[in-house]
Amino acid sequence: MVAQDFTVDLDKPLVFQVGHLGEQYEEWVHQPIVSKEGPRFFESDFWEFLTRTVWWAIPVIWLPVVCYSISISFRMGQKIPQIGLLVVSGIFVWTLLEYSLHRFLFHIKTKSYWGNTMHYLLHGCHHKHPMDGLRLVFPPAATAILLVPFWNLLKHLTTPSTTPALFGGGLLGYVMYDVTHYYLHHGQPSKEVTKNLKKYHLNHHFRIQDKGFGITSALWDRVFGTLPQSKAAEKTR
Repeated sequence: MVAQDFTVDLDKPLVFQVGHLGEQYEEWVHQPIVSKEGPRFFESDFWEFLTRTVWWAIPVIWLPVVCYSISISFRMGQKIPQIGLLVVSGIFVWTLLEYSLHRFLFHIKTKSYWGNTMHYLLHGCHHKHPMDGLRLVFPPAATAILLVPFWNLLKHLTTPSTTPALFGGGLLGYVMYDVTHYYLHHGQPSKEVTKNLKKYHLNHHFRIQDKGFGITSALWDRVFGTLPQSKAAEKTR
């Protein structure tokens, strides 16, 4: 893909190239390269290392934090039924956050050099190389940074004893999301529910990329009218 006399060289680190595509970046990034071997992002081995994460690191790192957060609410006097409700509420809040981030941030349209560069790092790389197994989950270092404002927001909106369990529920929702996302790309579902979810998500990648923003479910796509049409419905139009 050439834009303004610039060609992306896939054999060289990509991050600081894609910004030069300008207005053509949107078209380029949504032409997927289906290969399990991902591209190199940076010349620096250190920064390159930070962009690669094995899927199992997500539950290994964050599930202990989930359990610890929930235990704080328990030690502060919250009963098991209330804690269960808080955790479920946290997961529910995460599903809305998952949808909102994917629709309004991950799919923002950019054309400036730094806009394209940041979008590629955040989500564009996933659409360009959807089967890159080491860039399907969010790097833990970045997650840790984002958890700080999430905790502070909850702390100002809820009580001291409910904040940790609600936070733990939200973080559990994130863990469920990230491992589900990995499975939808690399797993081989045998049950109807997971088969349909995989088909739904891959439809977002390879067919209708401006709809179907839910990963763990289509709930908010239904609520906000971004449910993609079936192929049969499209043919009757």
